[in-house]
Amino acid sequence: MMESQQEPKVTIPPLIPLEYSNRMMLKTILECGDDQIGLFGKTVVVGGWVKSSKEVKREPVAAALKPPTAAEAFPPSPGRKELSCVEVVQSRIPFFKKIIRVFGVSSDSYPGVREKFEPVPKPPPPPPSKFFLQISDASSISSLMVVIDSAVVPVSAGHVLPTGTCILAQGVLEKSSSHGKQTIELKVEKILHIGTVEPDTYPLSRKRLPLDSLRDYPHIRPRTTTVASITRICDTLDFAAHTFLHNHGFLHVQVPIITTIDSEGFSEKFQVTTSKKWGLGSGSDADVRHETVKAEQHIEARDKSKLGTGVKPEVKEDFFGRQSYLSVSGRLHLESYACALGNVYSFGPRFRAEKTGSIKQVAEMWVVEVEIAFSQLEDSMKCAEDCFKFLCKWILDHCPHDMKFVTKRIDKTIVHRLEYMMSISYERISYREAVDILRKVTDKTFETKLRWGVPLTAEHLSYLADDHYKRPVIIYDYPKAVKPFYVRLNDDGKTVAAFDMVVPKMGTVITGSQSEERLDMLSARMKEFDLSRDQYEWYQDLRKHGTVKHSGFRLGFDLMVLLMTTGLTDVRDVVPFPRTHGKANN
Repeated sequence: MMESQQEPKVTIPPLIPLEYSNRMMLKTILECGDDQIGLFGKTVVVGGWVKSSKEVKREPVAAALKPPTAAEAFPPSPGRKELSCVEVVQSRIPFFKKIIRVFGVSSDSYPGVREKFEPVPKPPPPPPSKFFLQISDASSISSLMVVIDSAVVPVSAGHVLPTGTCILAQGVLEKSSSHGKQTIELKVEKILHIGTVEPDTYPLSRKRLPLDSLRDYPHIRPRTTTVASITRICDTLDFAAHTFLHNHGFLHVQVPIITTIDSEGFSEKFQVTTSKKWGLGSGSDADVRHETVKAEQHIEARDKSKLGTGVKPEVKEDFFGRQSYLSVSGRLHLESYACALGNVYSFGPRFRAEKTGSIKQVAEMWVVEVEIAFSQLEDSMKCAEDCFKFLCKWILDHCPHDMKFVTKRIDKTIVHRLEYMMSISYERISYREAVDILRKVTDKTFETKLRWGVPLTAEHLSYLADDHYKRPVIIYDYPKAVKPFYVRLNDDGKTVAAFDMVVPKMGTVITGSQSEERLDMLSARMKEFDLSRDQYEWYQDLRKHGTVKHSGFRLGFDLMVLLMTTGLTDVRDVVPFPRTHGKANN
């Protein structure tokens, strides 16, 4: 006796709406694989923005125009037996005809006077249309086909078809009626919201705009598939960085963005001030100039009034009472917590006022900064390497759809490169060894003349990582003149305990160092950089009271997203609202 074959079991994936908006993320519908069949017949609410659309008009039904009867044209009111005005007039037509005959006029001369009024036939309504909309809510690379039948849901083409239209709709998930890649679509039963768009001024009306054109619309570009994918990768990498550090016992510490010190000793900084001289108006340029002139005249008059006493306006009149800046680095403040809590890290924006045209730097960039107590340079180099490999693996494991899109659209080698970075050992060489290697190069001429004691340029670093070793390179023991004042001086008195991690196709992604824990050495280095002892008194206190060896590093988060995980080349395409010299529109 043969056993009956059992039908394959259909798995119904859970359809749980978002807790605070009562809609389904499209990702839960589009990325459930073979389980999509279990969603057919389910009623859901979805929302998103129209990526593309088309209208399919039905053919009108051919039928002879037949004038309606009086009963059809003038149906009686239900429940009431009342004569309409037309019926009253029709009942009086014989009376009117008698009056006309009294005056000797034939009723045939007035053809308009008929026994009955014949209603004018009405043209049929326009045939209904079907609207096919591809919508996206940026939760997935894919978009969902939404089908609207205007016979069921009255809506006009001008409201729903334009690219960029926002729509929130309720409907039933069905098997796709088209023969494309999609296997599921939403048949709309009710439209809950439509956010119309102005097609003539909407920046994304044209398809596949180049990334450099999108930089002028940072508030709109997240709706593009590429920027949405970059944002999801960025979010995943953000979570991965926190995960790695938490897994290894680090505490997250928020360090100040406004500071009164130069964390490196030679940085171009943004000054923070409340001076009215630099106040910004909200009106036109002419208004701003007028207010600026008034402010300058006021300050000049105030200064003249103080000439008799010899008192000049000072920074003490500013909000903080002393010069303050946007932070270039948070490592000095982070040290104070490392010297109490052990292993700590910070994640936030850092600012540089360098008027550079580099495609790898903007004025505001986010960095991960790590500080490890009871550690030396070797410990930080090992931690930095492990962290970098962890991030590479995490992206591959948790962003398969986005990495597939990036591979297809931007860089075909990106996945292979990430796999390579997480599986190999990294080369370690000293600065002196790097200089010796570069001096022996004969098949390439470097633009910058190389000699010991000067910084290695991006060209030098690229040759070492891309051409010579063909793998990430960690360069350590730099000349003391090219690294910050707080880096520990080596025994040779010429080099310091600092390192850079250089990655092929990327350049320098991580920089780190062991901090100087000896008070006398730190004071001497501060003197070399001509730094004020008063400004750094709190930092010196850490060496006076329970000093400890400690080291750390900083990872350029935006550069990691830019070059390592997306294959893009300009950091302005990764930073949500890039600030560059002469441009901060939003």
